[in-house]
Amino acid sequence: MDENPEFAAIEQARDLVIDSIAETMDLYGITRSVGILYGTMYMRDEMTLDEMREELQMSKPSMSTGVKKLQDLNVVKKTFHRGTRKHTFVAEKDFFTFFTNFFPPKWDREVQVNLSAIEQAQADLQSVLLAEEGNTELQEEARQLYDQLESSKAYYHWLKRLADSVQSGEIFKFIPIETDEKNA
Repeated sequence: MDENPEFAAIEQARDLVIDSIAETMDLYGITRSVGILYGTMYMRDEMTLDEMREELQMSKPSMSTGVKKLQDLNVVKKTFHRGTRKHTFVAEKDFFTFFTNFFPPKWDREVQVNLSAIEQAQADLQSVLLAEEGNTELQEEARQLYDQLESSKAYYHWLKRLADSVQSGEIFKFIPIETDEKNA
């Protein structure tokens, strides 16, 4: 049976956007399969795990794991319907909300991990710098590394402020969301 050309065009448009979303999420460390799952949910209304599995031809455990990951990222929500036992899930469709939910926790983690490592590294370097009978070449190398690490702290403090401003919405005072008229 021949497929309706209008239906085929709509499905092709959906697939193009789903693939684009998956590729973009992959850039930020989310597996392509989870990106495809999010993209599919983004293009549809509420979906059950069975509907996702059927549409994407993935196992139910894979669907469950992917949905859990998206819930942890706060970009998919479980929905409740009285009188039904099946859970449905809905993807965040507002990309500004997605942005404020997705990126700040990653940035906060980057700040925490790197500032902690810098603090430890600088403590280790202090022992070399304070050694009275130390090798002057090694002390100079330790000094350069210590100073390099010290100067990198400014970036991590800035990144923390960026994360906070995105989470609070303050960033939109400086870079406002444009309305549709401005985007045309």
